[in-house]
Amino acid sequence: MQLIYAPASPFARKVRVLALETGLGSRLELVETAVLPVTLNERVNTANPLGKIPVLMTDDGEALFDSRVICEYLDSLHDRSNLFPADPAKRWKTLRLAALADGLMEAAVLTRYEQVARPAERRWEDWIDGQLGKVRRALRALEDDTESLQGALDIAQIGVACALGYLDFRFAELNWRNEFPRLVAFQDEFSQRESMRLTEPA
Repeated sequence: MQLIYAPASPFARKVRVLALETGLGSRLELVETAVLPVTLNERVNTANPLGKIPVLMTDDGEALFDSRVICEYLDSLHDRSNLFPADPAKRWKTLRLAALADGLMEAAVLTRYEQVARPAERRWEDWIDGQLGKVRRALRALEDDTESLQGALDIAQIGVACALGYLDFRFAELNWRNEFPRLVAFQDEFSQRESMRLTEPA
């Protein structure tokens, strides 16, 4: 299988962490690329009409996207404990937290695009403030529910860890670590996993 990805993408990191945790890392050929909203990437656009990464090219030649679909697909290929719980009582809470982590990532990535890809004279500060508001509300919700991030490894834990890692990587100025001590404790422990160390962006 081929994973079309960018090393800095928190969504791609989530896929890579899951692959490593499930023993599938060696089955992925990593194909590095870059995408921007204003720059065409024909290879990515051909595989994913939305022009987003990551994209997984399966052994059958099918293109899968987005990261949630790829992660659930990979979770169906191994014989270890599944990271997407089947039990309804656990499943919906886990998927809700995973969606919150994805939303945090999306808001942070959109902020990054606005700050870096758009010319300075055209940047929309209200847009940036709106996206960062989503980030802060997500952080508060996760801080208040860190109890749900304990226990057996699941997709929510991986998603939250990759989202927080992206904030550390791209948004040190937010100083989120000064406000959310329970999330800091979770992140510092989770970041010691080999899968996180191997996928940490430079």
